[in-house]
Amino acid sequence: MTQTSESVTWLTQEAHDQLKAELEHLSGPARDEIVAKIEEARQEGDLKENAGYHAAREDQGKLELRIRQLTQLLQHAKVGEAPADNGVVAPGMVVTIAFDGDPDDTMTFLLGSREYVSSEIDVYSPQSPLGSAVSGKRAGNEATYEMPNGKKASVKILGAKPYQG
Repeated sequence: MTQTSESVTWLTQEAHDQLKAELEHLSGPARDEIVAKIEEARQEGDLKENAGYHAAREDQGKLELRIRQLTQLLQHAKVGEAPADNGVVAPGMVVTIAFDGDPDDTMTFLLGSREYVSSEIDVYSPQSPLGSAVSGKRAGNEATYEMPNGKKASVKILGAKPYQG
């Protein structure tokens, strides 16, 4: 789980270890594999019309981008504890809200960073309009935020629990 502030990303020890392991894999075996694919494709001849070569180069670009992202993230990360299970909406919490207080129109999401979350749950940044509106609130509190279309929306916080990813 991650919590993002202006320039620091807070990671649980588990999240830090997983991201570090991914970086080590990408920097070592995965990088070597891509280099070998490029070299193999180069041996096939004319590079202008060599689809295998161009695909391998594109894969290399994506790999290097991910390595840079992980390196930067881990350089600026602070490892800490998961948020307390105190019902207060904060980064690292799974939040359930009801739109306009309607108990039939609800949504559950993780307030945090997408960097270390599987796709099973929607993630909203603490800096997003919805994220900043609900931060610090408790179950039963209401919050208002501005939607992308400029209209105001109100939500009622139904609950907040630490993410157990």
